[in-house]
Amino acid sequence: MFETLKTAYEKDPALKGGLNFFEVFLYQGVHAIILHRFAHILYKLNIPFIPRLISQINRFFTGIEIHPGAKIGKRFFIDHGTGIVIGETTEIGDDVMIYQNVTLGGHGWWTDKKGEKRHPTIEDNVVIGVGASVLGPVNVGKKSKIGAGAIVIHDVPEKSVVVGPLGSYVVRKGRKIRRKKHFEPQEPEFYNNNK
Repeated sequence: MFETLKTAYEKDPALKGGLNFFEVFLYQGVHAIILHRFAHILYKLNIPFIPRLISQINRFFTGIEIHPGAKIGKRFFIDHGTGIVIGETTEIGDDVMIYQNVTLGGHGWWTDKKGEKRHPTIEDNVVIGVGASVLGPVNVGKKSKIGAGAIVIHDVPEKSVVVGPLGSYVVRKGRKIRRKKHFEPQEPEFYNNNK
C-alpha cells in the first residue's frame, strides 16, 4: 500500500510537497489499485464470488473497473481514473501509467474464447493516454506511449508512440516515422528517417 501512495505522490505533478502528500488518500486511482490487489489475492486462491464482489464495489465507488484476475505490476498509477476498464487476462508490467477512460479489453464475446488470453499485455514503463483502447491479446512493448483516443488492435514494439483513432505510428522502435498521405490502417507502412 505504501508503494501505491508513494507512486501517486511522485507521478502527479499537482502534488507539490509538504502536506499535499495526504491528498493521495483522496485519489480514486489509489483506492482502486489497493482494492484490486486485495481482490487479486483472493482470486488467485480460487475463492469464489468475493473477489468479483470487491471489484464491483470498487467500480461503484471509484468508477474504475478492474477484473480481479488482471495481473498488475509495481508502481502502477491511474491518473484521474473514471471510466477505466481492465479485463480479466490483462497483464500490466511495472511503472505503467494510465489516464481516464482507458479500456484494456477484449474484442468481444463473438471472438473471445473462455480460457484463452483475451486482453492485452502492457510491458514496463508504458503510458496510455486519455480514452485510448487497447483491445485483444496484443502486446504493448516497453517504454511505449499510446496517445489519447488511440485504438490499438495490433502489437506495439518497444519505444513506440501510437496516436490517432486508428492507432497510426509516429515513432516505431525509437525512430520517428514520416507520415504517408493515404494511410491504410489494416496494413500500416513504416518509414525510416534515414531514407
